[in-house]
Amino acid sequence: MGNFFDDTMQGLLEAVEIEKGNIPIVLKEKMPAPTFIVSNKEKELVDQMVNIRKEQNLSQKQLAEMTGNRQQAISRIEKNEHSPSLQAFCNLLSALGYGIAIEKM
Repeated sequence: MGNFFDDTMQGLLEAVEIEKGNIPIVLKEKMPAPTFIVSNKEKELVDQMVNIRKEQNLSQKQLAEMTGNRQQAISRIEKNEHSPSLQAFCNLLSALGYGIAIEKM
């Protein structure tokens, strides 16, 4: 139940920030109904993760086993059909030997 609560709270906090205009959203193309997503930064980060996985010659199934996920979940993330939580994304990166750093712009 903890994950459900955490995910719900994260979603609500993000919704508030989107409503305030602090998080930009864009229309996702080729969807059956109008669908808005957070800017393409997330897609860029996921694409980088996919490139790292492929450079290491790891399959989605192997990455899933390394992180305790299902291969289908990794596939949905890589196809940008599912937005991973920051914790889940960091866990995937960590399994690949990478991490996230915050830099002042």
